Amino acid sequence: MLDYTFYWSVVWAKLPILLDGARRTIEITALSMLIGTCIALPLALMRNRAGGVGYYVATAWVELSRNTPALFQIYMAYFGLGAIGIDIPSYASLLAALSFNNAGYLAEIFRGGIASVPATQYAAARSLGLTAMQAYTRVIFPQVFVMVFFPYINQLNWALLNSSLGSIIGVAELTGATQTSLAESFRTFEFFVVAAAMYYLISKGISFVARMLAWRLMGRG
Repeated sequence: MLDYTFYWSVVWAKLPILLDGARRTIEITALSMLIGTCIALPLALMRNRAGGVGYYVATAWVELSRNTPALFQIYMAYFGLGAIGIDIPSYASLLAALSFNNAGYLAEIFRGGIASVPATQYAAARSLGLTAMQAYTRVIFPQVFVMVFFPYINQLNWALLNSSLGSIIGVAELTGATQTSLAESFRTFEFFVVAAAMYYLISKGISFVARMLAWRLMGRG
């Protein structure tokens, strides 16, 4: 029979550190998705217009971000840039790498959404006197965001899990805080179980909020 005593007292003593790590995980995830979204929208538009410098820049970004490991991208942001004299703090390196990664995946998600909106809607908006920017922000993008809502949430959860790679370069997010705590107490099982539960709860929380938002969107539709 398995005879193991789970030391809750050890976990409880380190709980503030774990909660702070969870807060930092949520912060990094949210910021990287926000930055990634702001970059992905222009990339998606450039990818939908074949030819020109913008198309090739966007294609290179998407191909690199989607076909290299997220860990490699983090290493390049932290160690690679540091090797050529560009020193970036570990937190900023993680944020930059995750934003780069998110932007590539989101660009393809948005590109599919934009392609699914009939081109006649853009033409109609322009004929009514809207500028190209107004046509996209007031007519095209609102429809796109509804269409890509669930793929966007999937990417959000993926960004949450990828943030754990920050522990490799010393970022004290949830995984980093867990490693610090278990190194001081040597209670590996307890801390990894609690950390896994925290990741699970955060992910389920995101899914719950997403379902509520989807219900409202469908109700309005």
